[in-house]
Amino acid sequence: MMHAAKDSIDLGIICGDIHASLHFYHDLLGLAKAGVNEASTGTMHRLRFGTSDVKLIDPTHRPGAGPVGIDQQLGFRYLTFVVTNLDEVIQRLEAEHIPFTRPKTVIRPGTTIAMVKDPDGNIVEFVERG
Repeated sequence: MMHAAKDSIDLGIICGDIHASLHFYHDLLGLAKAGVNEASTGTMHRLRFGTSDVKLIDPTHRPGAGPVGIDQQLGFRYLTFVVTNLDEVIQRLEAEHIPFTRPKTVIRPGTTIAMVKDPDGNIVEFVERG
């Protein structure tokens, strides 16, 4: 059985265009820069959200893109950010002409979501509860 060293998990994303990904996750979503270091797969840019790190990797060898969409293949399919300011996030993304794969939707009383694609086509979900 594992014993958690922190109350969150980290996620690595192999990026097709590191500048577009940094713009999306840091400039638009506001994830804080937590460091840059060389990794076995390329240069890793760590961005922090709460206690979680989103590790954007500029790969040494760029693989081809896989299928896009939640229901297009097995495995990890989307990343969720639980926020307290969903309307503000939506307005910021709309101002940048980021298309929504799922517009703001109440999925059950007290829970609202919206989804977009990041620059590599990964689905990013925003959830607000309250």
